[in-house]
Order: sequence, then structure tokens, then C-alpha cells
Amino acid sequence: MAKSTSTGPSPAAAKTERLLNLVIALLHTRQPLSRAKLRQAVPDYARSTPEAFERMFERDKDELRALGIPLRTEPIDAFFDDEPGYRIDQREYALPEIDFAPDELAVLGLAARAWGQASLAGPAAQALRKLDAAGVVRDESSVAGIEPLLHTPDPAFEPVRDAVLEHCPITFDYRGGSGDLARRHVQPWGLTSWHGRWYLTAHDLDRDAPRVFRLDRVVGLPQRAGRPGGYAVPEDLDALAMIRRSAGEDGERSTTVRLLVRDGAAASLRRRARESAAGGDVPEGWSRLELDVGSLTPLAREVTAAGPHVHVEAPAELAEQVAERLRAVLAAHGGGAA
Repeated sequence: MAKSTSTGPSPAAAKTERLLNLVIALLHTRQPLSRAKLRQAVPDYARSTPEAFERMFERDKDELRALGIPLRTEPIDAFFDDEPGYRIDQREYALPEIDFAPDELAVLGLAARAWGQASLAGPAAQALRKLDAAGVVRDESSVAGIEPLLHTPDPAFEPVRDAVLEHCPITFDYRGGSGDLARRHVQPWGLTSWHGRWYLTAHDLDRDAPRVFRLDRVVGLPQRAGRPGGYAVPEDLDALAMIRRSAGEDGERSTTVRLLVRDGAAASLRRRARESAAGGDVPEGWSRLELDVGSLTPLAREVTAAGPHVHVEAPAELAEQVAERLRAVLAAHGGGAA
């Protein structure tokens, strides 16, 4: 069968978009919505036949409730309860008040910038316009922000993401750390971002063992190699632990690192570290921290990025790696050798 050249969204992406549109419609009103109005508001429903709409809507209702979204069925008219209406209870849906640490607020600020490019875009905005045209009273305070698409330079990202969501086996050419190219057949488990790269955790069918793959080492586009839903992801899967073990950070050959960290800085380091009881005076406004790592290279990048707010006390190998990176930064900006 010829391959489709359509550039439209994948089935998984289309379904996610439809569910988001449905949630927007149900949150954007103070009154229960009839099926007819929901069909007008959600583009996928509007384009479908009455029979297909009924099937989709029943599946989507079950899916929202399975996700923990409080979808209510209520009479539209108190005197005539023959036609049910639907809404999302805002009191149950809303999050309680949350306090964020400074570093968490910084991450939220970056996320808000991305959301500003995609919030209520395309079909989502169209759904809101159709609700206005239908005469539905909007509750402006309850509109949920919409998460944008993640952008990545790895061409394999989208087909791998879809395979993970659908539990579909895939095959692809993979260039390992030694540079050798080999065909791999896997059952995808998870897709995780770590230290600026995307990693696939999966069961390697040829080796009959769990494996980790860097997406930027996948050559070409992965191809489906089986039917969706043909396997189960382990319930105890810890994708991040698998990735760390693969990168040599499993703690079996750990090195103890001692750092001086300025108060209020390097929050990600503080989370993983412990206060050190090592001798020596600690300058006012600083803390001495210790942490155990399997590989010094990722930590050297993190310490370098912290600039003058983190000083390496031990080991000397880490201090030299950081100094080398700082010298490279200096040289790249026209400075002399330190």
C-alpha cells in the first residue's frame, strides 16, 4: 500500500487536540452544554456524521473521566430533564493554591513564554468562537491554558512519541557510541528529556533486554513494526534511572564531589546534594555541599553554567574540567588564555 504524504497530525495528536477542544468548551461555560452545542464547538465533531459523533463523544467522555477530569452530567432545564447537558465542575478541576520556589518560578516563566506562542491557537480558538456564536455565556476566569507542541531538532521525535503513546513496536537504524550503524527492533516504553537530549527507553527485541537510545543517534525515520497495543509497559519503569545507568551515573562507581555554593543559587545542585561536615571555614553567604556522581562531565557542564556562584573544592579532576570550559568560553569571546 502506498505511503500517505499527508502532513496532517498523527491519529494520536488529532485525538489529543479533540480532547483539549472538548475540555475548553466544557470549562468555558457556566451552564451545561447540550450534545448539539458541543458538536458545533469541537471541529472533529462538526465534521463527523451523527453516528460517528455519538461514538466519538461517548469514548471521549470515558477518557476524560479516566484522566480524573470531573465531567458532570446535569439537566439543561430544571423543569425538563429529558435532555442531559455536560460541564466540568471548576471547583473540582482547579488546583489548590501552590507555592513555588524561585527556581521553579524561573522554569514556569520559560514555559509561559512558549505557551504565549500557541495558547488557544487554531482549532481551539475556533471552538471558542463557535461557542460565542451559539450564545453560550463564557466564564473567562476558568479558561485553561493549552500546552504547546514541543519543538526538537531530532526528526525521529514525532514517530517515536506516537509509538510510545500507542504502544506500537518500531524499527530504526541506530548509530551507537562507537559509530557502528545497526538495525534495531524495539517496543517503546518512554520518551524522556535529560541534560538537553531526548532518550527513548524500550525493550530491545533482538537482545531481549531493556535498552536506552539517544534520539539524535537515530538515522532516518523510525518505521512501525507491529500493531499498536501489542505489549505492556512495565509498571515499575523508571526511565530516568535507566538513562542515568546508561550514561554511567548509576552510583556503582561514584565520586564524591565537594562544592561551595552561594546562597540562593544553583537550586538544582542543592536538591541533589547534602550539607558537608568537611573542615575549613565557609564564607558568609555560602554553603559547602557534597554529592555523589558517576560521571563528572555532566556535572562540569552544570557547574560551569552556574558561573561565579559555585566553586569546586574537590575532586581536582572536576575543577580542571570546569576551568577548561571557562577558558574555552573566554577564548570564544576574544579573551586571552587564563
